[in-house]
Amino acid sequence: MSSYQIEASLSIVVTGANGQLGRALLTRLAGMGHPKVRALVRSERAGATVEALGLDPAPEIQIVDYTSPREMEAALEGADAVIHLVGIIKESSGTHYIDAHENTCHALALAANRAGVSRIVYLSILGSAPGSENDCLASKGRAEISLLDDRVPTTVIRVPMVLGADDPASASLRKQAQATNLRLVGGGKTLQQPIDARDVVTAVIAACVAAPGQDMQLDAGGPECLTHKNLVLRAARLYKNEPRISSLPVGLARFAVGILDRFLTNPPVSRAMFDILQHDDRTNPQAFCKALDIELTPLDKTLADFAGPQSHDLPAASPGPTPGPTLDPTKETDS
Repeated sequence: MSSYQIEASLSIVVTGANGQLGRALLTRLAGMGHPKVRALVRSERAGATVEALGLDPAPEIQIVDYTSPREMEAALEGADAVIHLVGIIKESSGTHYIDAHENTCHALALAANRAGVSRIVYLSILGSAPGSENDCLASKGRAEISLLDDRVPTTVIRVPMVLGADDPASASLRKQAQATNLRLVGGGKTLQQPIDARDVVTAVIAACVAAPGQDMQLDAGGPECLTHKNLVLRAARLYKNEPRISSLPVGLARFAVGILDRFLTNPPVSRAMFDILQHDDRTNPQAFCKALDIELTPLDKTLADFAGPQSHDLPAASPGPTPGPTLDPTKETDS
């Protein structure tokens, strides 16, 4: 929940609007009756994904090259706030970290300044830092700096695993919770602090109007930090299940991922992605909640809604509860 309210006159642009969080955000804004929303996508196919939501009021859909300052400036004309959701945790032959993170943020910074945008809200990954040994986290960190060093006030929100209606993290957790026998890397000792997708949506909307004229860097996290093993067992209780969990040695798993990464054009998991998934997430979300006046959804509620038996019938991009009188981001962000 958040007490922040946004005026109907506030024009909001959403990049990466066809991704999981993008669709959930557009759905929430439409549920609020917000009339001035522009959805930016990279292709007609992505635009069709947004159009298929059937939202009312419907967002204005524009196809742009996120790395082009000229195209972005035109797309941001008249915008008050930009919510930037573009990002990847795995490179492919056609998509690289520098393009998805640094080049898009560089173009956004230039375009937002020229277009007179009042606020940029950037969804990043918990653990991002320019000096990180992980290529993805380092790229995200450099992208953050390019926005924070610009003239347009920017709020960076770094998120851990996000659990929502139709995301890969929730689908994987549902599958693990129903397994009879399960092998987890390192026995599932990695610390995780999953956050509800509805809380991320509330946060980015609140960030559009919070701390006017100031930069903010906020580390987000869910209300509980627990091991991957305990998270799986917690979700498994919803199915009255108790999977037998064994350990896959971390070194062996990392070696196998390295082989796949070296010889496959598009491996299912890259080395950088593997290390992000094995990164311990532990943060105190108090500052994040206070800055945006947010109350986090209890983990049991999140698991019941998105990882339990009833989650199979949940519609995609569920708008969630309305957190205020007029105001209603796996470790993965949307490209």
